[in-house]
Formats: sequence, C-alpha cells, structure tokens
Amino acid sequence: MKPILSRLSLLALALSLGACSSAPPPPVPVDTTTPAQRMAVVEKVAGVEDTELSVQPLRDPQVGDLRESAQRKRAAGDLAGAAGLLDQALALVADDPGVLQERAEVALLQGDWPNAEKFAKRAVDLGSKTGPVCRRHWATIEQARLARGEKENAASAQAQIDACTVPGIKRY
Repeated sequence: MKPILSRLSLLALALSLGACSSAPPPPVPVDTTTPAQRMAVVEKVAGVEDTELSVQPLRDPQVGDLRESAQRKRAAGDLAGAAGLLDQALALVADDPGVLQERAEVALLQGDWPNAEKFAKRAVDLGSKTGPVCRRHWATIEQARLARGEKENAASAQAQIDACTVPGIKRY
C-alpha cells in the first residue's frame, strides 16, 4: 500500500507545483515590415512639391559613373554590388551627401539598420536642411530606428522630417 501512496503523493506534488507556475509571457509583436516597404515610406515622405524650396547639392563628376552603375545594380536587385560601388564613390568623395544618402538607402534595403542610420545621419550633417532631400535623410533614419524597435527615437526623427518642409518663395 505504501508504493501506491508514494506515487499518489508524487502525483499530487507535481500537480500542485504545476498549478503554481505562471503562464508564459505573451509573444513580443514581430515587425513584419520588409526593407522594400521601408524604402517605399522613405520615397513617399521625401516627395517633391513644386511649391517648396528644394536645395540640391552640387554633384562631383568624378563619381558620376559609379553612382549611375550603382543605381543600375540597385534596380536589378544587386544590392551588394550597388553598395560596393557606392563605397568606392565614398572613398573618392567622403563628404558627398547625395552619395551618403544613396548608400544609406542601399543599407536600408539590405536590412542593415545601423549603417542605414549612420550614412543618413552623416548626409544630414553635410547636406540640405530643407526640402525633399532633408526629408529623405530623416525618413531613412526614422525607418532604421523603427526597424530596431526604437519607437521613441523614431518619433524624434519624425519631428525632424516635419521641420524639413519650408515653403518656397512666392513670385508674382
């Protein structure tokens, strides 16, 4: 009779311990936004209105071929090739905000969130503080932060996007 009691005791103990355990935590929501969807947001936010001031940086002709080749590779889906060409261009003109932004966008498309933000921040520091180019920089930063789950930091980038829009001069 004792073996039955000890089995019943063990069973009762196991059931009582099982009742004390807590339920598993709810699953953390997974962001299913793809890099291409993030890039589409950047392009939409940048938009160009003909009623606003738009400052475009001067382009260095030395890197024109590299940039064009990178654009073709990006369009063909060869993101690694595009990144390599833009890295070569940056080796020639490290302070070109246009090349930095293009490199940030390729990093965004690659899902390389830290580099997307790094290149876009450098472009902000060196480039236009108004207009569609400015919005493009900050939208890239915002999307990189959202991808990393940094909602508060993304909100500060959103505020910068709003500050980039400056009405153009009305001429009669």
